[in-house]
Amino acid sequence: MKNTNMNNNNTQEQDTMAAIGIGAMIVFIALILVAAVAAAVIIQTAEKLQQNAQSTGEDTTDEMSGKVQILNVFVNDGAESYEVYFRLAAGSDDTADDGILWQVSCDDGAGTFQYIAGDFSDASGGQVIDLGDNAAADVDDVEAGTAYRYTLDANDGAGNDCSPDALFAANVKATLYIHVVGGGTTYDILKVNDATEGAVVV
Repeated sequence: MKNTNMNNNNTQEQDTMAAIGIGAMIVFIALILVAAVAAAVIIQTAEKLQQNAQSTGEDTTDEMSGKVQILNVFVNDGAESYEVYFRLAAGSDDTADDGILWQVSCDDGAGTFQYIAGDFSDASGGQVIDLGDNAAADVDDVEAGTAYRYTLDANDGAGNDCSPDALFAANVKATLYIHVVGGGTTYDILKVNDATEGAVVV
């Protein structure tokens, strides 16, 4: 009888140790699963942050490099237009003439603002001329590193007049904005001290 009880106790003790081992294994597997889920979340977050950073960097590059630098502005026709000398900023991609937009706003001297807008294509009445081209032929694509000129008509004939004569007569300034589609924006203040043809606009 004594020997039988001892065998029963040993069996019970061995069963308890097996249960503890199974529990530890379950906890271990659970920890592995939690770690795997956490790692997946961290990797996904890192990829998303990388994509956002790359997209922001590309947008910033386009905005900074894809813009027009105004070299100088002259009076072309006192009653109508300016001659704008410009080039694309370093690192810019070639841009179609209709992808460069402009707008001029000014005060008529009586407190009323006037707005005129267009683009650098032939449809707006002007031509983009390569300064290095002796033939002075119109070009449809503007390339970085090359200087160009464009005749900007600032009198739409419908009451909106920011021409050199209008600014000079009212002793006011105009704001010129030039936008590159998908790129940046450049602006300049036009002040006409002399409305004769060829005079520099400052």
